[in-house]
Amino acid sequence: MYKIAVIGDYDSIYGFATLGLSICPVRTPEEAKQKLWQLAEEKYGIIYITEALSAELTDVIEHYKERTLPAIIQIPGVSGNTGAGVEGVKKTVEQAVGSDIIFSQK
Repeated sequence: MYKIAVIGDYDSIYGFATLGLSICPVRTPEEAKQKLWQLAEEKYGIIYITEALSAELTDVIEHYKERTLPAIIQIPGVSGNTGAGVEGVKKTVEQAVGSDIIFSQK
């Protein structure tokens, strides 16, 4: 069975521990990069990462984008939602089904 981890600043991720996820608090983008490589090697199936950190680690995330595992999913941090996570999911769905299925209602 694959494990699930969350990478980000402590305040953004500590609540995920109550769900049984492995939390990996980091302070710098370099520390996050090393942790992301480590988790991928340890066969984590899903790695959640805060949007702010993922913006700093685009090279590492791109490395795993075409692979099945790990799935790297952006989540908002305590500083707010940038919309990058939703946009990433939208692009993935478009690739999978060949069409945009998320419609904005005005």
